Amino acid sequence: MQATMFVYLPSILYLSFFSHLVLSQLPPNQINVMRSVYDLFQNDTGASFVWNGTDKASTPCSWKGVSCNSDNSSLTKVTFSLFSISSSEFLPFICQIDTLESIDVSQNFLSSIPNEFITVCGGISGLKLLNFSGNKLEGVLPTFTGYGKLESLDFSFNDLKGKVDLQLDGLNSLKSLNLSSNMFSGSVPTSLGKFNLLEELHLSANSFEGEFPTQIVNFGNLTLIDLSLNFLSGVIPDRLGELSKLQVLILSNNRLSGTIPQSLRNITTLTHFAVNQNDFVGNIPFGITTYLRNLDLSFNTLNGTIPQDLLFPMNLQFVDLTSNKLEGPVPSNMSINLIRLRLGQNALNGSFPSASFESLQSLTYLELDNNQLTGPIPSELGKCQKLALLNLAQNKLSGVIPVELGDISNLQVLSLQSNNLVGEIPSNISQLNRLQRLNFSWNLLTGSIPSSLSSLRSLTNLNLQGNQLSGQIPVDISNFNVLSELQLGGNQLGGPIPDMPLSLQIALNLSHNLFQGPIPSSFSRLTSLEVLDLSYHRFSGQIPDYLTGMGGLTRLVLSNNQLSGVVPKFESFVSVETGGNGDLIYPSAVAPPQAAAKKRKSIVVAVVVPIACVATIAVFVVIAISTNLHQTEVCWITGDSLHQFQIKLSKAMTAICRPINVMQSNQFYTYYKVMMPCGVYYCIKRIKKKNRSVSLHSLERFKQGLVNIGHLSNYTMAPLACVVESDTTYIVYEYPQHGTLFDLLHGRCDDSTLDWKSRFDIVVGICRGLALLHGGSLFSDQIILFHISSSSIFMKHLNQPLIGDIELGSTFNSSQFSVAVGYVPPEYAYVMKVTEAGNMYSFGVIMLELLTGKPAISEGTELAKWIIQHEDLGEVVDSRVSGNSVQVHQQMLLVLEIALQCLSVSPNERPDAKELLETLLTLGQQFGI
Repeated sequence: MQATMFVYLPSILYLSFFSHLVLSQLPPNQINVMRSVYDLFQNDTGASFVWNGTDKASTPCSWKGVSCNSDNSSLTKVTFSLFSISSSEFLPFICQIDTLESIDVSQNFLSSIPNEFITVCGGISGLKLLNFSGNKLEGVLPTFTGYGKLESLDFSFNDLKGKVDLQLDGLNSLKSLNLSSNMFSGSVPTSLGKFNLLEELHLSANSFEGEFPTQIVNFGNLTLIDLSLNFLSGVIPDRLGELSKLQVLILSNNRLSGTIPQSLRNITTLTHFAVNQNDFVGNIPFGITTYLRNLDLSFNTLNGTIPQDLLFPMNLQFVDLTSNKLEGPVPSNMSINLIRLRLGQNALNGSFPSASFESLQSLTYLELDNNQLTGPIPSELGKCQKLALLNLAQNKLSGVIPVELGDISNLQVLSLQSNNLVGEIPSNISQLNRLQRLNFSWNLLTGSIPSSLSSLRSLTNLNLQGNQLSGQIPVDISNFNVLSELQLGGNQLGGPIPDMPLSLQIALNLSHNLFQGPIPSSFSRLTSLEVLDLSYHRFSGQIPDYLTGMGGLTRLVLSNNQLSGVVPKFESFVSVETGGNGDLIYPSAVAPPQAAAKKRKSIVVAVVVPIACVATIAVFVVIAISTNLHQTEVCWITGDSLHQFQIKLSKAMTAICRPINVMQSNQFYTYYKVMMPCGVYYCIKRIKKKNRSVSLHSLERFKQGLVNIGHLSNYTMAPLACVVESDTTYIVYEYPQHGTLFDLLHGRCDDSTLDWKSRFDIVVGICRGLALLHGGSLFSDQIILFHISSSSIFMKHLNQPLIGDIELGSTFNSSQFSVAVGYVPPEYAYVMKVTEAGNMYSFGVIMLELLTGKPAISEGTELAKWIIQHEDLGEVVDSRVSGNSVQVHQQMLLVLEIALQCLSVSPNERPDAKELLETLLTLGQQFGI
């Protein structure tokens, strides 16, 4: 008997195993549904690649984006995010799977949802998550009947409009609602299920109006409320203080008024409170920061003094009170954990609380500009070793510049202009190796310009104008290798003018000094320079002909000198000012200054404010040109008439003509930052004549390209409008709230706001954009970028990057390119053509910047080369990001390995964007971020 048992044992085990397989197989109807979806995706232009290489006969549980339960007996999740799906035909099929718990079709190109989907999916009893964010959905929000277990509903970043009233009233289990970045109007919805279980309410960037709804107080579980970028008015109700679990309250960019409710200080869980850009008045309540970590009250009309306890709580890290009517002294008691302190554009007075800054070891961003502060700059600031930005401009500060400022090794922006500072420029300022912007203009500084300043190899902007500096310009000034703007006007400088840095692009201002003799021939080397000001000197002789060959020049100021001879003929787009010389000869082809001023072409770009301003408006561009000049073409990228709203034409024109508004520039284009009268910024890009991407015969192709790019707005800087003139092209964009990635990491912003999760999200976001551009989509052929760097990545949010300059890649010939130094792949030295692999190399450098906190070029060394040559990679990641977390440090090292793959010498060894995206998404799941 026992022997017989052993004989049958293998068969029993086999049958047991086979029985388990049978019981674990998906139901036939679910298999059939997924195979139907498979066929539909194969016929979808965008989604056809998704399941390439996937056997249709295999179990759907193994397909990309499909999840099953633990024994593969039922389908539980479909995650079709970023599948480039354009047809919604598959959606009703999905609803036939009655075991689904999660449906995620975000980041696609869906324009509609079949009614059948909404009706049938409401019957799925276990459905908890529905995500349609980042599509192109139009029309009104559907009414959700059923959906009894739905906890998360996300329709953000679409084009939905209309009122949100009772469509969501049946969602009794709803915990998270995200309708942000649409065009919804009417009152803020409060009919969100009879059980009031809501925990997160995201309604930002819409057109909701009316008063703040007091009914929100009934949702006692709320932890987050974001109603920013709407048109809400009235006051914040005192009862809001009853939300005892609230952690984040964001009401920025509305029309709210009244005072800040004192009841908010009773919410012990509240860590983030932002009501910037509203109409609040009155005093800041005492005790409001007792539990806060982040407070933003900027751009209101608050008055009175800053409460003495406001900056003291140890939990406080970020405070922004910019642009109010606050007065009195800066509080002396400050949290040692402060990271960002912005008190600029108020009426604060008195002297610095010197002793307070000695202990602020975490402070990285200090802005006190445009106040009435007096007395000396405290030397204790030199102990703020993490300080990256120090802005004390436009006060009444006196005394000398403390030498201790030269000890702040992390300093990147130093702005002390428009004060009453005296003495010499401290030579140890040259120790600030990371310094990029230095502005000591409009003070009373004396002595000579220290030659040691030329050792600041990261410096891009140097402004010393309006002082009493004397002596000669140091010969070493030519050693600046990234300097783009040099302002030395209004001093007492003289002697020979040395060779200037070849990197100068924005402006060179030597006006109102003591220079004489002929204009130096060395200026001919500055082929990228846009503005050259040599006015108010004793320059003599003729105006050199070589000035006409400076291809980047747009403005030349030679007025009030002793020049003579014939004025050379410049291109029509170059503004030449020669008044006050006397002996100049103007041939018939060259009009004198007065006549030229009357005939000069006037290009006026009027840009309109988006959601952040008085309506949901994007941009309106108008070109005013004399009839005898070139023909102008205007292209609207946005189709909604609400987006076409005209403001004062002179505002944009004035801003474009001022070099100070230049954000960045290269041989292809210049970006200008323009602030509209309502206080909202926009980007205007001028594509330069010599490298313009538009000719009259290619105009339609260019316009269609911009429209196509507009469909990729979740990943790229989408153009809002363009102005095409026969020798100039302007493109208008919304100004991203957080500037560029370069600004965040190395520039004027505070990179400590970027924790590891945000940095990883940025890496994934850029990779998603590259995957879409390189792979092509329904709206656009493959696009390979001419250049990609941290300066061409614009930050809509702290974790949402937008790739810029897409239109250059879609219109220029790929044999023309201008890759920023530090991002150039090795093969570009001999293969004069941009490639996908070349883009991936540049992306690898950006990853290094996010991981190390260092710029692509630092102290004359390329970051990529420095990393590759470094023996211990564990030391190169930014310890400020990882902190004491071993887990975060290990995660950063894993991403560093991926970055190094992108930096492979051989282009064939670099991953493509789609492959890399899958790797990153898998890592993100493992990281739990």
